Amino acid sequence: MRGIRIGSAFGIPIKLDLTFLLVLPLFAWLIGSDVGNLVGVLNGVFGAAMPADALTAGSLRWILGAAAATGLFVCVLLHEFGHSLVAMRYGYQIDSITLWLFGGVARFTEMPEDWKQEFTIAVAGPLVSVALGVVSYVGFLVVPGRLPAVQFVLAYLALTNVALAVFNMLPGFPMDGGRVLRALLARTRPHAQATQIAAEVGKLFAVVLAIVGIFANLFLVALAFFIYIGASSEAQQTVMRAAFEGVTVGDIMTPAGELDTVTADTSLATLTDRMFRERHTGYPVLRQGRLVGMVTLDDAREVREVERDAYRVEDVMATELVTITPETEAMDAISTMQQEGVGRLPVVDDAGELVGLISRSDLVTAFNIIRTGGAATGTGTGIGRLSNGADFLRR
Repeated sequence: MRGIRIGSAFGIPIKLDLTFLLVLPLFAWLIGSDVGNLVGVLNGVFGAAMPADALTAGSLRWILGAAAATGLFVCVLLHEFGHSLVAMRYGYQIDSITLWLFGGVARFTEMPEDWKQEFTIAVAGPLVSVALGVVSYVGFLVVPGRLPAVQFVLAYLALTNVALAVFNMLPGFPMDGGRVLRALLARTRPHAQATQIAAEVGKLFAVVLAIVGIFANLFLVALAFFIYIGASSEAQQTVMRAAFEGVTVGDIMTPAGELDTVTADTSLATLTDRMFRERHTGYPVLRQGRLVGMVTLDDAREVREVERDAYRVEDVMATELVTITPETEAMDAISTMQQEGVGRLPVVDDAGELVGLISRSDLVTAFNIIRTGGAATGTGTGIGRLSNGADFLRR
């Protein structure tokens, strides 16, 4: 979810995902087309007497729809700032806040594992939503009856903000309520185990939400799908983080002495032959023993087969390399691969010399070995945690 940056506040970049540019007009249209019914609901909830006929006349309904939808997403943005600012007080860095199809996402560079911190950060967002609902309701009471359009928008925001807070506090991990559940579970359990339990509850919640959505609103089905995927993904990330605790790139990488490399002047025809024989799809490229690039199967495919004898590896290799050091944590290596969209990283020392290579397959193999070792020795929590993962890999 990269998004389009539109500004920043408190040092946090604010982004819009492309899906937001689609859903905002959709929400505006849905609200505008239903102003008559919404006026009846809001009058009933708040004991008001807003005139439905006046609010649905001409193009006013569409103006109200646009205003209410925009106000709602501004409130969602403030909800995410509630999470983010509390997290910043604890010393966590916020990568960005992105508005998208299902509201907003605050992306942390590191998730808290202290249950008290996570609890406080998780409840901050819903508390902001409740506060916005109260402020909107006070505004609704203060605005005179001769301004029914303003009353409508404020009443709508008052109701939806409270509803947003309540919905977010349902135990659908990784929603706010799911994170609160994990924080409470982590009081007496390891963080990884608490995550696993909260994720299972979140998946169950997603299934129930999907069933309700089939009969009520297909939007809920889509939301349930993303909750299910999010719960599974975060549980997997937490288990990996627990397994790789104390494990560095140097523990996992293929050392330079065991690497298959190519020289910059190797022909592409020779390279593709080697890839076929050795079942490798990427190689570090050396010139006079120094790392100068990386070449992959995709690079070779850019040249037609009949022309590959005339091209050299240096003609197609990537020269702007993302490298990593042996001391880097294994989880940081995973994050770097995900962010850069690469499957392998050259490992260099402080002098810039190539000392190894780490790939996704290296990380997967190490993860499976650590989990197997944990199950065999009985030192884990039942979901693969090993506090001595680095020592196990060095055996």
